[in-house]
Amino acid sequence: MFPFEGSKHRRAHRAYGPFHLTTTAIVVLVATFFASCGGHHEEAHEGHAQGRYPATTALVTDTVVQREYVCQIHSEQHIEVRALEEGYLQDILVDEGQFVKEGQLLFRIQPVLYQAEVDKTRAEVEFAEIEYNNTKALADSNVVSPNELAMAKAHLSKARAKLSMAQAHLGFTEVRAPFSGILGRLHVRKGSMVDDGDLLTELSDNGNMWVYFNVPEAEYLAYQKSARAGQGTMVKLLLADGEVFEENGEITAIESDFDNKTGNIAFRATFPNPQGLLRHGQTGNIQMESHLKDVLLIPQKATFEVLDHRYVYVVGPDSIARATRVEVGPELQHLFVITEGLRKEDRFLLEGLRKVKDNGKVQVHDVPVDSVVTHLELYAE
Repeated sequence: MFPFEGSKHRRAHRAYGPFHLTTTAIVVLVATFFASCGGHHEEAHEGHAQGRYPATTALVTDTVVQREYVCQIHSEQHIEVRALEEGYLQDILVDEGQFVKEGQLLFRIQPVLYQAEVDKTRAEVEFAEIEYNNTKALADSNVVSPNELAMAKAHLSKARAKLSMAQAHLGFTEVRAPFSGILGRLHVRKGSMVDDGDLLTELSDNGNMWVYFNVPEAEYLAYQKSARAGQGTMVKLLLADGEVFEENGEITAIESDFDNKTGNIAFRATFPNPQGLLRHGQTGNIQMESHLKDVLLIPQKATFEVLDHRYVYVVGPDSIARATRVEVGPELQHLFVITEGLRKEDRFLLEGLRKVKDNGKVQVHDVPVDSVVTHLELYAE
């Protein structure tokens, strides 16, 4: 029977209504619950304190880590194909996405007026040649002066220049591919009126691809050091479907200036593209290896997070486990590179991270670090 059952309770119930009864019951039950939990927790903690947890130290070694950078993929040559003369678009001889060869005819602008100009200037050249030949014959007979012969020759040269210009304008009515590649979208249709400089399509040479990605300053310095040692210039490309591109790339250029807003500098890697899988405008991730010397490696399972910070339990000579904040660098399979917060001689717990208390006393047995790294799965909780 609850302690509030009886006449006093019945009078209270009549005075304050059923709400008072319910509130009182909840208070008593909650208090009982926490008291029970506290007792169990103390017993459990006391039992865990009597247990022995595995502990080890960090592995100090040289290693290679793989960093990823978001990248943009560009064709080595990507240009806009524009009209060189104005007129009606008479023929479109290709289609979107088609592979074309260097010199192949792509578009033809109606050439009637330009052909007429060529015919006209060719006739002027013929007339000037006749005039020059007649003048030369007279000059040879001393009938006309040398100056008149020079004038006739100049008139012929002028007519020939006008013909060359007219032929050039006529040639501009045929738009040809400046190099072999893949066409982009067609921005005009047959019969359209185009002006000089209007965009017709794009052309991409996808034989080699340029892949751009941004690197932080610290990693740029590390790369420069490894590059001087003949390392770190080869990279891989992770595509949007999660597959690694079959060809390796090589870093071929680094931009001259850092971006003051981001602190990054742009790298360019060149990838061969023999199967034509990569296209201009794709995205992906560059995977680049970095060589690290004398770094501290610890198992990921030996760490825990609190408010976005990562900690380990360091066990001192007094057998007290202290939660110690660490800074994590690159991530390996099952391992973290520790950059701050841990010394190579510090012992830390491998197991029982949820069972011990900060500044609580624990009993540990030491495990060789080499064995830990070799058999990480044995220490998975």
